[in-house]
Amino acid sequence: MGAGYLDRKALEVRARRAEEAPGGEALAALRDRAASRHGLPSFASALRGGDRVALIAEFKRRSPSAGTLVADEKAANVARLYEREGAAAVSVLTDAEDFGGDLVDLEAVGAAVKLPALRKDFLVDVAGLYDARTVGASAALLITAILTRAELEDMLNAAREVDLECLVEVHDENELSTALQAGATLVGINNRDLRTLTTDLGVTERLAPEVPEIVTLVSESGIKNADDVCRVRDAGVHAVLVGESLLRLPPAERGGRVAELSGVRR
Repeated sequence: MGAGYLDRKALEVRARRAEEAPGGEALAALRDRAASRHGLPSFASALRGGDRVALIAEFKRRSPSAGTLVADEKAANVARLYEREGAAAVSVLTDAEDFGGDLVDLEAVGAAVKLPALRKDFLVDVAGLYDARTVGASAALLITAILTRAELEDMLNAAREVDLECLVEVHDENELSTALQAGATLVGINNRDLRTLTTDLGVTERLAPEVPEIVTLVSESGIKNADDVCRVRDAGVHAVLVGESLLRLPPAERGGRVAELSGVRR
């Protein structure tokens, strides 16, 4: 993967959803099922509570940048380890084409742990939000780079109607401005440029001061150890999202890394 990855991915997802997305009565029924899903834990509350930088620990089977990670492991077992070692929330990749994910993994995680679960995918329509809530997600990722401001506003409004929180992902100043103007209250600064797949923690350090304190702020990608958590904490984030540096480890070593990343005080 290289330059143009995000553009290709956005075209792929939009083309597929144009063919598959439900409409009319089917969409209304999906919304009703999502709205009936009550009692799930709050994602934002999990990130803002406590005296430590919150860890959103991620489950994904593979990625364009890392290749295969945990092809044969059960999502529920990985999530239980994350919960036991102090993670505040679990992120689950559900994109099939590039990440080997599935809504089944998200549903399994939601059933296995009491932590709030985040659906991480390239969502471009409200049906994807309804699916996330229906299978037990407390939140879903929205990527500003693949949505217009009007689309982002529509997605945020639709999510609120079914009590689904949204982590709105940004990578530069223009995307941050769009996210805030659209009403995002949970913002994730992705240190990885999804067009080139290069990673730089300096992105969080540059953008974090522009985020109002009332907004819950997450730093995503490129975080490998407690020193990295301290670095983005000092920039002003409330939480970190970590996947590859956990999943590259053998299962026997993963728990210690989760505990390390979860142990950084605010």
